[in-house]
Amino acid sequence: MKHIVLNLQKGRLETIDVDFTDENTTWFKRCRSSADIEMITDYNNKDLLIKEYGCSYPVRIYNTSRAAIGNKKKQALKMLKQALRE
Repeated sequence: MKHIVLNLQKGRLETIDVDFTDENTTWFKRCRSSADIEMITDYNNKDLLIKEYGCSYPVRIYNTSRAAIGNKKKQALKMLKQALRE
């Protein structure tokens, strides 16, 4: 399925073909604010998509995976904040 993601390396939105399944996605419950991480998804076995809660686009982070951050919400948030600062 086609989804729009924010590609920070290219500095723009792009459309990619990704399916969010139980095999490639970790969903986090108890999201209360737009700063909470809603999900993390492995994409093409080499990149990570991180989506905040609400109506935001997932952000594509190159060369990492859910396993690399231990499937942890806190680590995903830290990685996302760092990527947005760069």
